[in-house]
Amino acid sequence: MLPTIEIRLAQELNCRPNQVAATVTLLDEGATVPFIARYRKEVTGGLDDTQLRTLEERLRYLRELEERRSAVIASVQEQGKLSPELHAELLGADNKQRLEDLYLPYKQKRRTRAQIAREAGLAPLAEALLANPTLNPEAEAAAYVSEEKAVADVKAALDGARHILIEQYAEDAGLLGELRELLWSRAELVVSLADEAKREEGAKFADYFDHREPLAKTPSHRALAILRGRNEGILNFTLQLPEDADLQPGRQSAGEARVALRFNVRDQGRAADRWLLDGVRLAWRAKIFLSLEVELTNRLREAAEVEAIKVFASNLKDLLLAAPAGPRATLGLDPGLRTGVKVAVVDNTGKLVATETIYPHVPRNDWDGSLRTLARLCTAHKVELIAIGNGTASRETDKLAQELIKLLPEARMQKIVVSEAGASVYSASELAAKEFPDLDVSLRGAVSIARRLQDPLAELVKIDPKAIGVGQYQHDLNQGELARSLDAVVEDCVNAVGVDVNMASSALLARVSGLTPTLASNIVAHRDAHGAFRRRADLLKVARLGDKTFEQAAGFLRVMNGDNPLDASSVHPEAYPVVEKILAKSRREMRQVLGDSAFLKQLNPAEFTDERFGLPTVKDILAELDKPGRDPRPEFKTATFQDGVEDIKDLRPGMVLEGVVSNVAAFGAFVDIGVHQDGLVHVSALANKFVKDPREVVKAGDVVKVKVLEVDVARKRIALTMRMDDQPPAAGSAPRTSQERQGSGRPRQQDNKPAPEAGGAMAAAFAALKRK
Repeated sequence: MLPTIEIRLAQELNCRPNQVAATVTLLDEGATVPFIARYRKEVTGGLDDTQLRTLEERLRYLRELEERRSAVIASVQEQGKLSPELHAELLGADNKQRLEDLYLPYKQKRRTRAQIAREAGLAPLAEALLANPTLNPEAEAAAYVSEEKAVADVKAALDGARHILIEQYAEDAGLLGELRELLWSRAELVVSLADEAKREEGAKFADYFDHREPLAKTPSHRALAILRGRNEGILNFTLQLPEDADLQPGRQSAGEARVALRFNVRDQGRAADRWLLDGVRLAWRAKIFLSLEVELTNRLREAAEVEAIKVFASNLKDLLLAAPAGPRATLGLDPGLRTGVKVAVVDNTGKLVATETIYPHVPRNDWDGSLRTLARLCTAHKVELIAIGNGTASRETDKLAQELIKLLPEARMQKIVVSEAGASVYSASELAAKEFPDLDVSLRGAVSIARRLQDPLAELVKIDPKAIGVGQYQHDLNQGELARSLDAVVEDCVNAVGVDVNMASSALLARVSGLTPTLASNIVAHRDAHGAFRRRADLLKVARLGDKTFEQAAGFLRVMNGDNPLDASSVHPEAYPVVEKILAKSRREMRQVLGDSAFLKQLNPAEFTDERFGLPTVKDILAELDKPGRDPRPEFKTATFQDGVEDIKDLRPGMVLEGVVSNVAAFGAFVDIGVHQDGLVHVSALANKFVKDPREVVKAGDVVKVKVLEVDVARKRIALTMRMDDQPPAAGSAPRTSQERQGSGRPRQQDNKPAPEAGGAMAAAFAALKRK
C-alpha cells in the first residue's frame, strides 16, 4: 500500500507533510502559486515558488494516477479476476507505467490469437509443455486436434499453444519492468539514413546519417532532431544493446535470455526445449522488443520535451524580466524595403500618438524625406528612445536612426535594436484589433516594437509565448504541457514585478493572480468610466470582482500616487494593520518610514508578529517599506552593433563584436550580432571553465562580447566564442570540434559533446533556430 499523496509529495520535496497538506488545501480553494508563495509563507512553512510549481505539477500527476487506479481496479473487479494479490499490487503501483503493466492482461482488447487458442481449449497444452519440457510437443498436441474446435492438426495445436505462451511472456508485469529498465539504461540509439535517395534532401540531418549514442544520455536537442528526421522520412533508428551488436546467428540476445530466465526455459536437450526457445525468441522479437522500442522512444521524446520546455520557460522568463527602458517617449521603427518602414510614436505612458510610413530604402530611396518626417515626429513628441525591429532592413534602418540622432543632437535620443519576434502575430490578433480598430495591421507592429522597449513584460504578455521565438523544436512538443508551463512563467513574472492598475492593459491584468480575462476587461472598463483608481479597496467596486478575487490579486496590483502610499507597494491590504502597528509604536508618519533604511533596520520583526502574521511576513513587510514598489528587473543596457558589419558576408574570423543573447539552448547560446543571422556560442566556448548549463553564464537579453570563429555563408552559420583567447582555425583546415577549441591547457568539457552541434557540424542547432 502506497503512502498518501501528501506524504509522497513531502518525501519528493523534502518537506513536512503538514506543509504539503496546507498547500494542497490552498490550491484546492483556488489560490494561485504567486499568491501562496508571497502571502502565505506561514501556512506553507516557507515553500518557495519553484517548490510550489513542482508540487502543483506532481499533485496533478498523482491525482490522475489515483483516478486511473480506481478505474483499473473497478474494471478487473467487474471481470471477476481481482485476487487479493493483484489488488495489493495495483494499490502499490507507484507510477502510471507500472499500473498499466499490471492491467495489461486484463485490458479489454480485440481478440488475439492467444484468446482464440484458449477458446479452442489449448491452454492446458501450453501449460503442460512449459511446466514439463521432457514431454514431446507433437505427441501432446495430437490429443488437442479437433475439427469441432477448428484445430486442424498437430501444427495448428502447437501454434495456438505458442501464441498463448507468447502473450503470457509479453504481459508479465515484472518481466516488462525489468526489460524496460534494461533497455533504457544500457541500450544505444542507432540512427541511419532511411533512403540513400534522400541524402541531399535531408542534408540538415547529415550529422545523424551514421550516429549512435547511449539512449538514456541522448540530450534533448539531439533527441528532438532525430525524431523530427524520422518523422520527415529522412532517418531511421532502432535500439540496440551493446552485447547484441555482434550477435552470432542462433545465439540468444540479451532480451531473449531475460525472458527465458524468467520462465525457466533452457536448452538442455529435452523434447520441448527447442519448441519453447522458439516461442521465447518470437515473444522477444515480434512482440516485447517492438512494444518496448515504441514505448522507450516515447519516453525519450517525453524526456526531451520536458527538457526543451524547461529551456523554453527559462528563456521566456529572462525575456519577460528584461530591463525596461522606462516611461520615455519612444519612436518605433518596423523596418522594410519595398513596403517601407512603418513608424509609430508612443508617449511615456505607451499611448500611441502618431504613425507614418517612410520609404528610405530601395526601390524608392527617399532617404532625406524620411529623415525630415522622423525629425518632425521626434521634435513634436519629444522622443527620447528609438526602437528598431531586428528584421529585414534592420541595419539599413539603424543607419537612418543614427543620422536622425546626429540631426537632432539636443534631443539626446538613444537608438536600440529590439527583437520583433511575435510582433506580426500581435498585429493580426483580436487583441490588437480591439486596441487599434482603425489602425493598419502593418503599423500595429511598429507600436509593439516601441512598447516592448519601454516595458518588455507589459507588451510581450499580449503575444502567445510560443510566438516569441525563444524555444527549440517547439512545434514538436506536447502543446498542452508547453502552454501550461509557459503560462505559469508569464504568471510568475507578471506577479513578481507587479502591475500598475491605472496603466495596465487588459492583457497584462489578466495575468495577475486571481484575475480572469473578463475581470481584467471589467477593471479597464471601470477605469475608463470612473477615472483612475485612488485606492486598492476601490477594486471591490468593479463588476464581478469579489472578496476572494481581491484577496488573490490586490497585493500584485499597484495604485501609484494614490491616497495610501502602501497601495503602491507589494504589502497586501490584509497586512496593513501590521504597518499601522509599526507606525504607532515608532510614532512616525507613513511617509517618514518609507525608504528610511536606517530606521527600519533597527526594528525587531518579532515585536510585530501575531497569530495571523508571522516572522516571514513581517520581514517581507519591512523589506518592502525599505524599497517600496521595487522593480526586480535589472538596469537597462543596450548593445552597440559594429558599423560596417551588416550582413553575414561582412563577417571575418577573428572579429570581436558586441551582441545580444537571443536564445539559450542546452548546447549553447545564440547571439544577435546585427547581421540578420544569429551566431552560435557553443557551450564549450562560453567560459574558460566547465559549463554544465549555458544559463549559468548567459541568459536571453544579455549584452555580450563575442569573437567570430567560423563563418559559413552558404549555410548561414556563424560560430562564435566568448573566450577572447580562442583563435579561428587556419584557412583551409577542417572545422574543429569543441574539444579542439578548448585548447590543451583548459579543463575538458566533459559531456559537452561537440558533434553534431559544434564546429562545422552545427546543423541541428541552426535547424532548431530556423524552425523556432
